[in-house]
Amino acid sequence: MTSERDIFSLSGPAYLTHINWDDHHHRRSVAACLVQGVYVLERDRQLNRMDTDALAAPWWESFGFKLVQLLLDDTDFSIFGAIYELRHSSFSQGLPSQTVPNAVIAFRGTITKSDSLSRDLELDLHVIRHGLHQTSRFQTAVEAVRKFAPVYANNIWLCGHSLGSAIAMLAGKGIAEQGVLLETFLFNPPYVSAPIERIKDRKLRTGLRIANSFITAGLAFAVKGISHVSTSNELFCALSSWTPCLFINRADHICSEYIGYFEHRKHMDAIGAGKIGRLATQHSIGGLFLNAVGLESQPFHLIPSANMCINLGSAADFMQAHGIHQWWSSDLQLQFNQYRFS
Repeated sequence: MTSERDIFSLSGPAYLTHINWDDHHHRRSVAACLVQGVYVLERDRQLNRMDTDALAAPWWESFGFKLVQLLLDDTDFSIFGAIYELRHSSFSQGLPSQTVPNAVIAFRGTITKSDSLSRDLELDLHVIRHGLHQTSRFQTAVEAVRKFAPVYANNIWLCGHSLGSAIAMLAGKGIAEQGVLLETFLFNPPYVSAPIERIKDRKLRTGLRIANSFITAGLAFAVKGISHVSTSNELFCALSSWTPCLFINRADHICSEYIGYFEHRKHMDAIGAGKIGRLATQHSIGGLFLNAVGLESQPFHLIPSANMCINLGSAADFMQAHGIHQWWSSDLQLQFNQYRFS
C-alpha cells in the first residue's frame, strides 16, 4: 500500500530537468509546484513534522527558491500561503530574462482534513457570498503582497489554487488598481455563478447568457444608479492592462464558467449588444442583490482581461478535474485564448 510519504515525496515534474523561464509550460509547472508546496507545508504542520520529517521543501528547492515567510490564518493558525525568493536555479537555461521572478507568493486552496477544514469551508462560503475581502485571511494576504512587491521591485508572481486562487485574484486586482501589474497564475479559480457552461445545448446556453446580461445590466442601473455604474466602468477599464493567467479544466464546474464568461463578450459584440455585454460583465446578479439589501459585496471573480489556458483532456472525477496536480503534467491537451477588455 502506498504511504503518505510515497505520495508527497514527489517534488514536481520529473521531465523538468531545466527551467526555460520563457516557456509557458515551464512557468505553469513551476507556479503549480510552488502552490503545492503550500499544501504540503500545511500537512507537515498538521502531522507535526515541520522540523525533522518535513516533506515540503523539495517543492521549491528543486527550482532554486528558498522559503522566506509563512502566511498563517489568525483563526486556526493554519498555513495558507508562503513567500518564496529565487536564490539561483541550476535548471535555468541561458541568462536570466525579465520573465524570471525575484519572488513568488503562493496560496493554497481548501484542505479536506479536520485541522483546517472548518476554517477553509467558512472562507469558501465567504467566496460564494462575495465577502472574501472582509476576511482576516485575505487581509493577511494582501498586506503581504503590498509589503513584498516593492521589496522585489514588483517582479513577483502571485499564484493560487481554488480558494487560494480567489485570494490571489482579489489581491492582484487590488494592487493593479494602484498601477502595479503582477504576473498572476490562477489555477481552477472559482466562478460564483449558475453553471450555465455545463448545459450541453449551445442555443439554450447562449440564450440564457443573453438574458442574464440584459437582466444584470438593468439591475446595475436600478441598484447603483448611472453615476455609480459609470464609476464602476472606469475602475473596470483601469484594470484591463492586468492580464492574469487562468488555468481552467472544462470538466471542473467550479471554474469552467470562465470559458463562457469571456466568450459571451465576443458574442454580445457580434449581435450588436456589446455595450450591454461590457456592462453586465462587470457585475453579478448575486452581488447586486446583496448591495440592494444593504450588504457590502465585492465580486472578486469578475475581471476585464485574461490569458486563459483550458485543459481539454478527460477527467475521471471531480477531484482530478479540480486538482492542482494536473498542471505540471507534460502531456496536457491545452487550448490557449487571450481576452482583452475594450
